[in-house]
Amino acid sequence: MTATRADALENRKLVLRAAAQLFAAEGLDVPLGRVAQRAGVGAGTVYRHFPSKTVLVEAVFAQHLDDLVSAADRWAAQATPDDALFGFLFEVIEKCARGKHLCDALVADRSWPHATFAAAARRFGEALDRLLHNAKHAGSVDVNLRVDDLNALIAGGATLRSAHPSPARGTRLVWQVLDSLRRPGVTKGVGLRDAEHPETCAACGSPLRVKKAGRPAVYCSPACRQRARRRRLMN
Repeated sequence: MTATRADALENRKLVLRAAAQLFAAEGLDVPLGRVAQRAGVGAGTVYRHFPSKTVLVEAVFAQHLDDLVSAADRWAAQATPDDALFGFLFEVIEKCARGKHLCDALVADRSWPHATFAAAARRFGEALDRLLHNAKHAGSVDVNLRVDDLNALIAGGATLRSAHPSPARGTRLVWQVLDSLRRPGVTKGVGLRDAEHPETCAACGSPLRVKKAGRPAVYCSPACRQRARRRRLMN
């Protein structure tokens, strides 16, 4: 790969990241000039990669879903089938709650899905279906549970999480809803130690190592702690 090509790919990533942050925080009316400023590139760079606002918005939506697909694969590789399903659902709900402007815009605009977003949505649905299939095969959830049930649960859970005045209590309620889907007798692995500290990393959603003493962990690594700090500073 040439240096020019590598620079172009890096600039595209910077623009996507900046747009996702601004759209999630403020909605889709953010002008492209602010996106360029946040990304640290010129306006011409934004337009070279994304000729219109619609193209940029679709790319942000698609990247968000592809990131979730990667998260689903990570959960499948690192956790038991039931913990993988419920840990992933919680991660998706948390990310949707933080990016409520994006989720609301997607639901409100009936012109979606466009081709790029539709392909990403299909990949997300397939990843969710794999986790659900594994959990059913392990006997962790009802065999009649469907992907569209889980999509509705994600939407409702995100609304609950973002609407509750107490983040800790909102988190607890979300986990209680998720845990209600487990079949009786299934041991709860990923869950809450207390209202403020779910057993998943607050930055990436990975399972946390349970500490025998001291304050419960919030992040799985120093890198995730720094990532969360940068996110707070930028928003």
